Amino acid sequence: MQQAIRPLGLSDALVLGVVEGLTEFLPISSTGHLILAGRLLGQEGELATTFEIVIQLGAILAVVWLYRARLWALARGLDQPAPRQLVAKLFVAFLPAAFAGLLLHRPIELHLFDPAVVAWALVAGGLAILLIERRDHSQGVDALEQVSLRQALTVGLAQTLALIPGVSRAGATIMGALLVGLRRTTATEFSFFLAIPTIGAATLFDLAKHHTLFAGHDAAALALGLLTALITAVLVIRWLLSYVSRRDFSVFGYYRIALGALTLLYFKRGAR
Repeated sequence: MQQAIRPLGLSDALVLGVVEGLTEFLPISSTGHLILAGRLLGQEGELATTFEIVIQLGAILAVVWLYRARLWALARGLDQPAPRQLVAKLFVAFLPAAFAGLLLHRPIELHLFDPAVVAWALVAGGLAILLIERRDHSQGVDALEQVSLRQALTVGLAQTLALIPGVSRAGATIMGALLVGLRRTTATEFSFFLAIPTIGAATLFDLAKHHTLFAGHDAAALALGLLTALITAVLVIRWLLSYVSRRDFSVFGYYRIALGALTLLYFKRGAR
């Protein structure tokens, strides 16, 4: 049953779509930002949560659009060893979060979609980024095809941490990839490609489970959220690839710590 404080309007959908597109591929947690933005907008309950998950599909379509030529070449070359092995590695990386998500989806949705959980996860993730970025990542795997099966599995295991709102799927996979020897650009692109099956499956699963929550009048808001997330994510992906070719992720670590601290203060004050 929907328990949102007020119906989802077009202005809310626009804001949430921008938030999703801005944060999905940065290591700052799109789910965490959507939960915080939803609270500030007065959006809570199953419908709001499902909407926040479904509009992630817009961000995934941004990856598909930007990498369409490469993905098409990958699909056409599945009879060749290198493309087939890359797809197999992505599948192996996808499996841990898929199994964990199926087992823990409901309790996570009921108990962890909370600003306090998000805040602490933001801080912990920020500290992890700062620690990992103290290492030198200028050397290592510099092509997706060179990622080993063991490295792919490790990144996939790291991705399971992102089931906790505020951890960040992008952050967990990119940092995990850096730790096992991928260079920043390669780690970032592996995270992009892994997002397609991971978020695509999560979105379709949640939509199939909760589609009855949406009424006809929600269609415009859903379409606007998806489109806004798509356009914003395209811009962010292009910027991020340029950024990581020159700089590290430390700034995102500081941002996470600051946002987490401010979130704790804000909601602690509001609870008084």
